[in-house]
Amino acid sequence: MTDNSNEIEAKLKANAHTSIKRENEHIQESCPESQGNPNSYLSSEPEIQPEVIIVRYGELALKSTGVRNWYEKVLIKNIEAMLDSKNIPYSQIRREWGRIFIETKDVRAAEAVADVFGVVSTSPALKAEPTLENAASLCAALAKNLVLEGESFAIRARRSGNHPFSSIDVGRTCGDAIWEILEKEGKHPRVNLSSPDKEIFVEMRQNLAYVYLETFKGVGGLPLGTQGSMVVLMSGGLDSPVAAWLMMKRGVMIIPVYCNTSPYAENAARERAFDCIRQLQKWAAGYQFTTYEIPHGPSLQAFIDICNRKNTCLLCKRMMYREAYEVMKKEGASGIITGSSLGQVASQTAANMYAEIYQLAIPIYHPLIAFDKTEIIDIARKIGTYEISSQPAGSCTAVPEKPEVKANYDLIVIEERKIDIEAMVSDAMKAAKVLKL
Repeated sequence: MTDNSNEIEAKLKANAHTSIKRENEHIQESCPESQGNPNSYLSSEPEIQPEVIIVRYGELALKSTGVRNWYEKVLIKNIEAMLDSKNIPYSQIRREWGRIFIETKDVRAAEAVADVFGVVSTSPALKAEPTLENAASLCAALAKNLVLEGESFAIRARRSGNHPFSSIDVGRTCGDAIWEILEKEGKHPRVNLSSPDKEIFVEMRQNLAYVYLETFKGVGGLPLGTQGSMVVLMSGGLDSPVAAWLMMKRGVMIIPVYCNTSPYAENAARERAFDCIRQLQKWAAGYQFTTYEIPHGPSLQAFIDICNRKNTCLLCKRMMYREAYEVMKKEGASGIITGSSLGQVASQTAANMYAEIYQLAIPIYHPLIAFDKTEIIDIARKIGTYEISSQPAGSCTAVPEKPEVKANYDLIVIEERKIDIEAMVSDAMKAAKVLKL
């Protein structure tokens, strides 16, 4: 090791108390999944006080230069908003080719940024000059207390930029330095490249070398806001929040619409829907949802009183689409999102879903169309909406005893001619409320 080993070791010990305290807090608190942060996880490795957070992204790198540049700028803006929302300090966010770097010493930053759409993974890292000697010295200082007697280790090295050495050279030099210091500590080191007990990662870039021990899995996708906005029909059940989140993951900013079916639904259903919207808002730091609440009970009453009773659910859904379309036009949005999953309930058969949109020139997205209930529940748990959606809120009392499951789309249009649909939509929109939850 070189003469700067004492300085490096002091740096590694600087945040020991904070790391221990944070680990105990995580043991005492509920797991990250229940808090809406499932896509990050705690490594079993001891923590280091980071000097920088490495942020990796995925498909952004496949875009053309101009689009990639724009996406990266939006991603950085969203990262800043997430850090600010959690009061995590940072001095600078900079980007290099294929990476974004956050200058911070706060151990919370890597987990927080992993929940930003577009981020594939993050790593809290230490920095060194981009030489074999400095990288090896830093790895040795880390390994001194990391690798215990009887444990094996491995160096995972990668290199970018122009260097007079290869990734293999990085791995070999750093491994030799670790072996040497472990022997000085009276330990008997072992190297195991296939299944080591401990791993140390080295990323050698043009201007700096980065050494880290753990990686937090990100949510991936595209930066929120890069794909415009869409209206989402939010019921507060399991499906619609998951559908909204999946579209947010693809870069879509959502405009929640809650069609209030009172008196055919309890007030608990309304509160549950709003709580789901608030939970989704946590994934959209820097953005404020505009939520619409539209009275839908009068429309249901008209369908029950005038139309064939078995078609109530189909007519209800078509009316919701029309109301959401009015919001879409007002907000300059590009589509409507639903939580429909094919065959999941009686109203979501293929025939019914065709009848729901027949002659409606409205762009409708069903991100859950091929998902089964178990898959939907798994995502709901991860994003923090499962417990909310599972709260009792009663069922819609307007549902007929024997709803139509093989609707004839022509007959649905004939049914609608019995009532003044345009007037009903107009009345509903005049009574709509715009909320900032």
